[in-house]
Amino acid sequence: MSDRYAVIGRPINHTKSPLIHGLFAQACGQQLEYGAIEGSLDGFEAQVLQFRTDGGLGMNITAPFKLRAFELADRRSERAQLARAANALKFEDGHITAENFDGIGLLRDIEANLGEPLRNRRVLMLGAGGAVRGALLPFLHAQPSELVIANRDMTKALALRNELDHPRLRISRYEALEGQTFDIVVNATSASLVGELPPLPGGVLGDARLAYELAYGKGLTPFLRLAREAGVARLADGVGMLVEQAAEAFAWWRGVRPETRAVIDRLTIALE
Repeated sequence: MSDRYAVIGRPINHTKSPLIHGLFAQACGQQLEYGAIEGSLDGFEAQVLQFRTDGGLGMNITAPFKLRAFELADRRSERAQLARAANALKFEDGHITAENFDGIGLLRDIEANLGEPLRNRRVLMLGAGGAVRGALLPFLHAQPSELVIANRDMTKALALRNELDHPRLRISRYEALEGQTFDIVVNATSASLVGELPPLPGGVLGDARLAYELAYGKGLTPFLRLAREAGVARLADGVGMLVEQAAEAFAWWRGVRPETRAVIDRLTIALE
């Protein structure tokens, strides 16, 4: 019987995780089964525990269960603790260990795949939700000259700043960005999911080398369209992040890290 893994979320019918992990297993010569589970709002924890009881070795966690997965775990990585969210669980020696690979997957896509190192660059992240929380440690370890978090709700942004007191980390209201420029701008808000645009002042994107949209498979979102009109040289969506965080989870579970380029190419949709 093959080792069992799964992704759980709600809704789950759109997930690419079974395809991604199936391709990874094939490329690495690993025998495993990877399924998708429609999570129950009332019974998520019971579903996870039942999957473990039935022999499951690990799970990927997607919306809206990342916070609950973190709470369910009895062991948590530093990344998961800062994000207060888990996107991967491992069941081992009677323990449930929580990890968060979203940030390191995003960083690897930007630096390794897109060739845009963060070191000594000014980086702007839009939003202060779980994706930003997960990215803070990996991004700061990459040594940007400054990492600015812009958000509508300053309470959430201040909470991030207070939890991670770092000399290169700054928070800002959107309107206070007027007149500033950045090398890399990442949209981690939910605006693009509903066809809207974060309230960026004009000119912020003017000198950017890269505009990165966390949403994937949406084509030219309002944020990416604005970036193109501003003359940003490089546009990218989150498909690379999706594949890279999956590769991190696969390596955590299986002890071998798969190559990602072919899988990213297979899932990439033209930004038009």
